[in-house]
Amino acid sequence: METARVLVAADKFKGSLTAVQVAERVTAGLRRVVPGVRVETLPVADGGDGTVAAAVAAGFERREARVTGPLGDPVTAAYALRQSTAVVEMAEASGLQHLPDGVFAPLTATTYGSGELLAAALDAGATTIVFGVGGSATTDGGAGMLAALGARFLDAGGKPVGPGGGALAELAEADLSGLDPRLKDVDLVLASDVDNPLTGPKGAPEVYGRQKGASEEDIAVLDAALSHYASVLGPETAALPGAGAAGGIGYGALVALGARFRPGIEVMLDVLGFAPALARATLVITGEGSLDEQTLHGKAPAGVAAAARDAGIETVAVCGRLALSQEALSGAGIARAYALAELEPDPARSMAEAGPLLERAAESIARDFLS
Repeated sequence: METARVLVAADKFKGSLTAVQVAERVTAGLRRVVPGVRVETLPVADGGDGTVAAAVAAGFERREARVTGPLGDPVTAAYALRQSTAVVEMAEASGLQHLPDGVFAPLTATTYGSGELLAAALDAGATTIVFGVGGSATTDGGAGMLAALGARFLDAGGKPVGPGGGALAELAEADLSGLDPRLKDVDLVLASDVDNPLTGPKGAPEVYGRQKGASEEDIAVLDAALSHYASVLGPETAALPGAGAAGGIGYGALVALGARFRPGIEVMLDVLGFAPALARATLVITGEGSLDEQTLHGKAPAGVAAAARDAGIETVAVCGRLALSQEALSGAGIARAYALAELEPDPARSMAEAGPLLERAAESIARDFLS
């Protein structure tokens, strides 16, 4: 019988394990049952938080820059670099993780630091930038990002408008002539797992505003302000898939930076070298914290399973919580899912003991698929 070759290509279990830790625990569990099994690990991400970590695990160099956080305070943000390709994660500069517990600023949080992080990648010599967007604390349409890169947004009196999406209601003139000229020679790929437009019932404020602390009144203010902003910069772009990603930073990248939108997991699988790793595998193990309806819409496990199915390689999944039927899993190319909740039904304990539980789940996979 041919020796099994397992590729572990899973995302993080949010709040309990990084993608690297998931791979380590799965490998340990498999080897407890089949000591000689060949395991290759490729932590993955879909453009949201954890994207830089996945790139570093795949051999990129981690770089850091001091940038402006979403509330205006300085924060340290990381990006990843390999030769002339950079992976920049907007959440590193402008993400919810930079807000103190219980503190939100839906109308004033800024993406200025994301622009500074892109500039740092340009300074490092990047000519291809994968811009992963997700997990943002902001809903400013990318205006802060563009300002950091040299754009000017002025009110009727010729003064710069304030930070955040709310202030864009006062926008009278957008001057993009001062944008960093290096951007013209860069291939900027907007990598996102959401394809929402900028505004409207499926737009950034309505769909994602509440998780950033926006009240119903704030959402109406932001939707109107972003609609006005788009009327000044270019209303057609506002309807494009991905324009509403990460509080509309997708719109700013598409309308002013010449970005092209691609599903985040597709981009990251390319960047991480998934295809050659897949070609070496006889079984793929993917997963994330919660396998649910969202998983099927561009999340990492669905992208991994689809690619493996196209290559004729069986895929199983690990997760903390499973909210998909076997029919839905099969439709996504996942033969079977192993949930930690089946081993430890108490959610708090399941998260606290995710590592050991995941090793037990991997032992079950080894017995079911490798023995």
